[in-house]
Amino acid sequence: MRRVPRNIGLTVLWIGVTILTLFPIYWLFVISARSRVELFEPQRLIQTTFFAENYIRPLSDRTFRGYIINSVIIATGNALLVTILAVAATYALSRYRLKGSSNIFFWTITNRMAPPAAFLLPLFLLYARVLKIGDWKMFDTHIGLILLYCVFNLPFAIWLLKSIMDGIPIELDEAARVDGATTRMVLFRIIIPLAAPGIAITAILSWVFAWNEYLFAATLTSVTARTITTGLAEFVTVTGTNWGEMAAVSVIALLPALLFLALVQKYIVIGLTFGAVK
Repeated sequence: MRRVPRNIGLTVLWIGVTILTLFPIYWLFVISARSRVELFEPQRLIQTTFFAENYIRPLSDRTFRGYIINSVIIATGNALLVTILAVAATYALSRYRLKGSSNIFFWTITNRMAPPAAFLLPLFLLYARVLKIGDWKMFDTHIGLILLYCVFNLPFAIWLLKSIMDGIPIELDEAARVDGATTRMVLFRIIIPLAAPGIAITAILSWVFAWNEYLFAATLTSVTARTITTGLAEFVTVTGTNWGEMAAVSVIALLPALLFLALVQKYIVIGLTFGAVK
């Protein structure tokens, strides 16, 4: 009996894993393409029709367009703030002998390990009652979510960039200082260009994390800063759930992150492996 080559077995295994991973996304699109009547008919795996009203109705709604704009503002603002702070922090941790720097790095990472749900009640009270000036408060604001996401995404960004900064030889800094370069010149002309792939992947992942976040957005927003992920709950009503439109909006919410990651996939690999081998 002829043995199956090992590489063929691995290929079949990875094909199966890929199908299991992508099937929920495919099924989400199938549901979004079906009318209410089709949803209650015997289910079929292949969808041959497309019910465009599931996409047209939400996109023509001013409220849902506002949710998309809010998500773009919050995700982009968070990515910019996290990237800037992470670059400055990791440069300091990598290049300067700070007292207790190893402990600072460890405790920064532990912030990411904590379950986000544990902070819901304290954060709600903080945003709704404490952090306010007159009638203005952090609750249901873009800046409130941007700063909050920064608290949870910054530890990950520091962890990711720390090894990248360590992978850049310190001799480059010393040579530049001999030539009269200041700390700012070293950072902007040497460190940032060399660490660009890692900085890019840090910004991309921070953007995606903020775009997809649901728990805090659902708790700390109501109208003004409500995001597209929290808007999905509005399709669950007392008269029933509009599965088709909910699936369509889910596809719309999924597309930016999916396209973004697909276009920069090779840079993600470069960024994650940069500095792995000195």
